Amino acid sequence: MKHSSFFATLVLLFSLATGFAHADQSIININSADATALASLDGIGNSKAEAIVAYREANGPFATPQDLSNVKGIGARTVEKNAERLTVK
Repeated sequence: MKHSSFFATLVLLFSLATGFAHADQSIININSADATALASLDGIGNSKAEAIVAYREANGPFATPQDLSNVKGIGARTVEKNAERLTVK
């Protein structure tokens, strides 16, 4: 009985830990998100997030998520990695 309680505790802890790891996978509207939200994207740090906001202010809203690769320092691979989390609506 002692082993099954230990095992159940481990399963619970693992479930909680992996749940929190995936909790920040929300959809981000790249036309309205602030730099903090944009920095949560994979491969986008604070400086690139600021560059996205500056680009958007200078050039207007993005027509498609793929247009994010027009921002200096953001490549098609970064856009591809985040495709499921990006929206323009």
